[in-house]
Formats: sequence, C-alpha cells, structure tokens
Amino acid sequence: MSAPLIAIAGPTASGKSALALELAERLDAEIVSVDSAQVYRRLDIGSAKPDAATQARVRHWLIDLREPWQSYSAAEFVRDAEAAIADIEARGKRALLVGGTMLYFRALLHGLSALPEADPAIRAELAARRESEGLAALHAELARLDPAAAARIHPHDPQRILRALEVIAQAGRPLSELQTCWQQAPRRPARMLALAPGDRGVLHRRIEERLETMFATGFVEEVAALRALPDFDPDWPSMRSVGYRQVLGHLAGAYDRQRAFELSLYATRQLAKRQLTWLRGEPDLHWLDPGTGDALAHSLAWLGVD
Repeated sequence: MSAPLIAIAGPTASGKSALALELAERLDAEIVSVDSAQVYRRLDIGSAKPDAATQARVRHWLIDLREPWQSYSAAEFVRDAEAAIADIEARGKRALLVGGTMLYFRALLHGLSALPEADPAIRAELAARRESEGLAALHAELARLDPAAAARIHPHDPQRILRALEVIAQAGRPLSELQTCWQQAPRRPARMLALAPGDRGVLHRRIEERLETMFATGFVEEVAALRALPDFDPDWPSMRSVGYRQVLGHLAGAYDRQRAFELSLYATRQLAKRQLTWLRGEPDLHWLDPGTGDALAHSLAWLGVD
C-alpha cells in the first residue's frame, strides 16, 4: 500500500506555501496545489501563485490548468489530483497536498457527495427564467428553498445559482444538505497538518501585509489586464476568487483604490474564518502555530523524519 498522503491545509496567509517548499525539498516531494484560484492562468498575484523560481525548486501540480472564463469543478480536481499523485508516486517521490480550498481536500480525501447529473431540460428552463425574471429573482428563490446555499453563493454568480436550483428540482432536497453527505471513511490514508496562528490578530495582520504587497506589486493592474480580455464577463468563474471581484468594482468606477483594498481585506478575512471553521470540524488534524518555534523541524518530527 502506498504511504499516507501528506497534506498542509490552513487559512490564507498562514504560511503554507513557504513551509511546504522546505518540507518538499527535505522529503523529495512534489507539491499538488489544492487551490481553486491557482488553477486559472493569468490569476497570479491575487492567487499568490508560486513564481517561476519557486516552481523551479520544487515541481508544482494543478496550476494554470484553465483559462479565466472556464469552469473547474471539485470532481475535475479529484481526477487531476489523483493523476498527479499517481505520476509522482510512480517515480518514487511523495505527493504533498498544499492549499486552502477545503472543498477540494474533502472531495479528494473523503469522496464527493452524490449530486445528480446535469439535466439539460431543467437547465434550459432555468436559463430562460434568468432572461425573463432576472438573476436576482432566482437568487431570492434559492434563499427561500436553500438559505444556507444562498448565503454562500454570490447574488451575481449565475453558474452556481442555477446549478443549486437545478439540484433542488432534481433531488427534491437542498444542495447544502446533499453536500454534507460525505463518506466518513477516508478514500485513502492521509496525514493533515493544519497551519494556523493561535492568535487571530496575528493572522489578520499577516493577511493585511500580504494584501498590501499584492496591491503594491501589480494586483490592480493584473485585474485590469483580465478585464481587457476579449468578451470579458465579470461572471467568469475565476472572478469568484477573493479580491478579484472587489478590484473589478474599483476598475468599473464604483469606488476608489483604497476602498477596493478595504473590501478585499474584509473578504479575505471572511475566507480565513470559513477555512478555520472547516478545519476545526475535521478529525485527526495536527495543529501547528507557525509563530511558535521552527515549523519545519516540528513538521519533520511530526512525520517521524530525522
């Protein structure tokens, strides 16, 4: 049997990438990105994508798989991650799963929930309703039928709103309920390290400092370049990524650059809060505060590596 997978999860800006790079070099491992923004080409600064020098040190998988206008599902992630892991292990190396997209971790390690396949007839009916009634009316309907899903899905996200309503029409049950029906037994043994500062204030400062660096090194310009692409649509799947929608509002003239920063900061902190909530519900995690001692030495000791 293959060795257990090693995973480093944690909230955004907790230091996962830096630790993973050092750990991968010590373990002769390759990194499998578990990040829903890094799968998109041209989303570099805002997704904190590893640069060319970093990728030259350690091979990274599942980065730059899609164009910004293309969708990418958890099922596709599982397929691609399994292929990457098989390739890595076939060459005698170890796979190191690293990221903060908790849905992807859960789908890979526990299996996807049994959602119904797409129904072209229902989808066409919902698309027609979007044209006649407007997206806001459909989101309001979703809020009535599945409040939990509506709270999680942005009112301007047609793809996910229509999919949620489609699932309800097919299954007769809320999407949020079906998405909790995970297999409890793991699909494959894994050891997961949760990297997170014990002090929430420390994490908030790290998030703010990283966002300041992003804005200073071209994040707004990156979003402007995306906005200039042919047939740009703010509803592209990639534009759901934290920070991008907030900067788009600034570029559209809704508010100034400082306000875009403030909204991005708030959205990023909310993302971190959701990530921590998910991690606290996971069994058998090993928690590590990156501010206490040598994180690499601690991680190696946890893995039993000298």
